[in-house]
Amino acid sequence: MEGKIFVITSGKGGVGKTTATASIGAAMALEGKRVVVVDMDIGLRNLDVIMGLENRIVFNIVDAVKGKCKVRQAAIKDRRIDNLFLIPASQSDNKDALTPEGVIRLSKTLRKEFDVILMDCPAGIERGFENAVAAADEAVVICTPEVSSVRDADRVIGLLYAKSITPKLVINRINPYLVEKGDMLSHEDVTEVLSVDLIGLVEMDDQVIVSSNIGIPLVMNKDSKAGQAFRRIAMRLNGHSDLPIEIPQNGNGFWRKFSKKMGIGKPRRVHA
Repeated sequence: MEGKIFVITSGKGGVGKTTATASIGAAMALEGKRVVVVDMDIGLRNLDVIMGLENRIVFNIVDAVKGKCKVRQAAIKDRRIDNLFLIPASQSDNKDALTPEGVIRLSKTLRKEFDVILMDCPAGIERGFENAVAAADEAVVICTPEVSSVRDADRVIGLLYAKSITPKLVINRINPYLVEKGDMLSHEDVTEVLSVDLIGLVEMDDQVIVSSNIGIPLVMNKDSKAGQAFRRIAMRLNGHSDLPIEIPQNGNGFWRKFSKKMGIGKPRRVHA
């Protein structure tokens, strides 16, 4: 059975797409899948740093596409998870070094070697996007609860549908306190605009920065709310579509609901 290719995209940069790619890839590998994550951001690679593999790079995706090395030579084995691999981007080439046709050729080999292939799509909707989606079966669109991010995600979703690629949505960096105050879009607001299948809600989490800095997969941190959210996202992508989506809550869920019902904590009106 051939491997499945997911492209992780967003349109807009800075929404946590690369962290999502590394986290979903690690989670899928922990579930027993043989996984490779591929950094498609030619010239500006970051996936290797997040995975703590920056010092082990010899070959990159451009080398593999151009036949300078075999896929197995370009794929770097993760230090902590046995069946997780990274193919890094090139820092010395420009985006024209790859073509959709070259990526499709490489993908045929990747499908034979791995169960899951995750393409970390660069920001924007130009050449880098075209390369990343060239061989994709499905797409995961990463969006934050901001108007600009939602607008860009909507544009990308339209392009994916035009290429007959099914998009699924992950809403990242949710602050439940701001949502409750009405100062941040809720996940209902976002899904109402984008109208695609929601597969995960990821809460804002300081452990994301810590994990990225030390190169340890976020999903291995059981205290990380974001890490556990990505583990559930990976399970849904693996076929567990009936797994319920947990909505990030502000504080203790029971006490918050009880307080709201009883009017506790609401500002009291002072009569003159």
